[in-house]
Amino acid sequence: MPNQNPEQLARDAIDRQLAACGWQVQSKKRIDLNAGPGIAVREYSTDVGPADYVLFVDGQPVGVIEAKREDQGHNLSVHEDQAQGYATARLKYLDNRPLTFMYVSTGEVTTFTDFRDPRPRARRLFTFHRPETLRGWLACPLSVRAAVQRLGEVPTTGLRDCQVAAISQLEASFRSNRPRALVQMATGSGKTFTAITAAYRLLKLQDDQRNNVVRRILFLVDTKNLGEQAEQEFHSYLPPNDNHTFTELYGVCRLRSPHIPPDAQVYISTIQRLYAVLKGQELDETAEHNNPSEKGLPREVPPLEYNERLPIEFFDFIIIDECHRSIYNLWMQVLDYFDAFQVGLTATPDARTFAYFQQNLVSEYTHEEAVADGVNVGYDVYLIETKITREGAVLRQGDYVEHRERLSRRRRLALQDEDEAYSAGQLDRDVVNPNQIRTVIRAFREALPRLFPDRYDTYGRFEVPKTLIFAKTDSHADDIIQLVRETFEESNDFCKKITYKAAEDPKSVLARFRNDYLPRVAVTVDMIATGTDVKPLECLLFMRDVRSRNYFEQMKGRGTRVLSLDDLQKVTPTARLAKDHFVIVDAVGITQSLKTDSRPLEARPGVPLRALLEAVAVGARDEPTLTSLASRLTRLDRQLTPAEQQAFTEKSGGLPLRQLVKNLLNAWNPDVLEALEEETRDLLPPEAPPATVEAAVARRLEQHRNEATRPLTGEMAEYIENLRRVHEQKIDLQNPDELLYAGNSADNHDRAAGTVAAFRQWVEAHRNQYQALQLFYAQPYRRRELTLALAKTLLATLRADRPTLAPTAVWQAYQQLENTTAQPGSELAALVALVRRVAGLDAALTPYARTVDRNFQQWVLKRHHGNALKFNAGQMQLLHYIRDQVATSFHFEAADFELGGLGGLGRAAAAFGPDLEPIINELNEVLAA
Repeated sequence: MPNQNPEQLARDAIDRQLAACGWQVQSKKRIDLNAGPGIAVREYSTDVGPADYVLFVDGQPVGVIEAKREDQGHNLSVHEDQAQGYATARLKYLDNRPLTFMYVSTGEVTTFTDFRDPRPRARRLFTFHRPETLRGWLACPLSVRAAVQRLGEVPTTGLRDCQVAAISQLEASFRSNRPRALVQMATGSGKTFTAITAAYRLLKLQDDQRNNVVRRILFLVDTKNLGEQAEQEFHSYLPPNDNHTFTELYGVCRLRSPHIPPDAQVYISTIQRLYAVLKGQELDETAEHNNPSEKGLPREVPPLEYNERLPIEFFDFIIIDECHRSIYNLWMQVLDYFDAFQVGLTATPDARTFAYFQQNLVSEYTHEEAVADGVNVGYDVYLIETKITREGAVLRQGDYVEHRERLSRRRRLALQDEDEAYSAGQLDRDVVNPNQIRTVIRAFREALPRLFPDRYDTYGRFEVPKTLIFAKTDSHADDIIQLVRETFEESNDFCKKITYKAAEDPKSVLARFRNDYLPRVAVTVDMIATGTDVKPLECLLFMRDVRSRNYFEQMKGRGTRVLSLDDLQKVTPTARLAKDHFVIVDAVGITQSLKTDSRPLEARPGVPLRALLEAVAVGARDEPTLTSLASRLTRLDRQLTPAEQQAFTEKSGGLPLRQLVKNLLNAWNPDVLEALEEETRDLLPPEAPPATVEAAVARRLEQHRNEATRPLTGEMAEYIENLRRVHEQKIDLQNPDELLYAGNSADNHDRAAGTVAAFRQWVEAHRNQYQALQLFYAQPYRRRELTLALAKTLLATLRADRPTLAPTAVWQAYQQLENTTAQPGSELAALVALVRRVAGLDAALTPYARTVDRNFQQWVLKRHHGNALKFNAGQMQLLHYIRDQVATSFHFEAADFELGGLGGLGRAAAAFGPDLEPIINELNEVLAA
């Protein structure tokens, strides 16, 4: 019978972990220190009492483990003095010195203190270190945290000022024993070179016996492409004051298989590869092509287990390239596994990045600073706007419309049986209009001589600068390539596609694009969006919009690289000056659309439809898989013809596709599940044991999900996949496009001013008509009465009355006029901020959440100033909740505490007592001021 004592359960878990890490656990009555290199003796006697575990390596005591029951995992720090007492105690029969290593553990949570450190501080571990590791550390009395204190001044030879500053501040963070540090440096300013220099300085650290202290450094990337680039940079790096390259001094290994050679000093790996190694799984190399943050992730993250081939202490430092992308959710486990310093590199950190690196931003070097220093080049924006790009078009009834299969590109003509309008958002996905693409490309060609007036050769022929075009899809890229070649009257070599799906080797094409005269134009979907250097690039043509601010900044970064005149002329002979700027040609409004850091809602957006179908066919019933599959099938449902819908219903045994989607969603619909649970409980006798009831409920819910997925057999999965694959795009050859505008973005000033003036006029005209507007123009105390319902009513009225004055459009106009990149958050928040701007409450365009946060900080400081009774941590948590609610819903009621999961209104009433209602009223007034 298993032991149910909490203390013993913790010791059982500790015993299992020690054994996995190479220790032999022995009782004090059966000690045999010759049984292996590492022995953990339970209940060893000391002069202050028995220690839970004493660790022996090669027969010598080296450390202790203080074991605590699992429910004390949150409180391990209070037991450190007790553990240290055992570490400094005299062991029975031994004349020992104080022991060097100390662990405090519940079997679930473990902390570790190394007394060799200059200021010993406990740090949390995944599990215990191996005996041979402690042996090696004892042979080198200088710990890594002690060794970094010896890092001297950073030499300036061969380094930019921003790189010297980044390394100096990073090393100061190491000396302070900060476990995570974030280096933000603009694209093109040499982040990788900076990281390699820092790695070189760490690997040079030695103790007094000239033993290397830092053994291994991991350079972690999220795509194979970035790993290959990093490997090349390590190979070419020449340290200052040394004639040997980095790879002549230290071993550099890029991981390509599950094998981890132990003798390298630098390891380069994708995070996907390392996760697979830790899980003991094979990895398809194609899984390393794309950024894994785009992949669908399971709701319940499968935990990592200890892997003796890769112990937690294998790396001393981990450098994470493009860390804003792929260190969250599933992948965070890889970083949490290792006992190592973590250094993040990025040009575009977001809120999650700052939070993960514990707000330890050791270097901040912006694109604007890089341009001012001559490290990067700036850019100009040239806008191209066409009628169909903006408005879409209509396929007319009675016309013969060309249809094209997506994969085979086979074409056929079919009579259009009704008028069918398509929107700008459907372009190049559901409907391809070659005239729209042609109009954009033609306007681009005609603009180039004005944008680059010096690019004529001795025969008067214009030389197209190296240009990268961002396409929406692989199919869209093929259409663009054909029309670029046609419009520029050039050969196949003039314009090439560079994507992972390209039949031609993408690395070879990329190398030619970077180093050779041809191709002049490259079209990509994602491969060159981030992290790929093509220094001769002088023009970026966006035919694809993105909503992610970080992704857009990364895409822009492809053009920022500085290049000398000699190097530029190697691929662009007509260049007369060194590269001093690049041009963004915006054909989709990407420079004007609102950007956000939000993430897609679909649980598995990167998992192919076929993979979802196959998973369900073999028994997957988890919520992310079923809801993602329902989302994909909903899209397919909108694309199928009536005949295809009927065929699907017959194939599925009488179940229409729309009903199948509904069943999949209901498989995890909380209301449906609750009703089934109640129904099941009602059918059981009242005296049924709880275990019986829960088992019956579980069976009923499993049956419910099996019924929802019953039609999705392997054969049906194949049928659905074929439906999706052969579904066709319509080719609109009837609607010619019309160029509405082509010119520098500065020319849009008048248009933006007109939009702002129209919005201001509308607000002024209706200020006494709508209650929400009255509140902004009344006395300040009235603004606390603004509610979410009033704001929604105002938004609906504005949309109906003046749809062209949508808050996003007005916000973009203000951005141009006031030269700001401030983002509003939601459309409702944008509307409130815009009304505040018009009413004169804000002198400049200010996101409403920022206004609320500023007012909140001032209010707290005012309340605390001179007041000995400051808000405690629990009260501040509740106040922050009120602040956040006001920022999104504009008004707070006491009942709203019931929605926050913070203990409800009862906890708030207990925390503030009779002051609760006055505080809520005051905050409603102050935060909206």
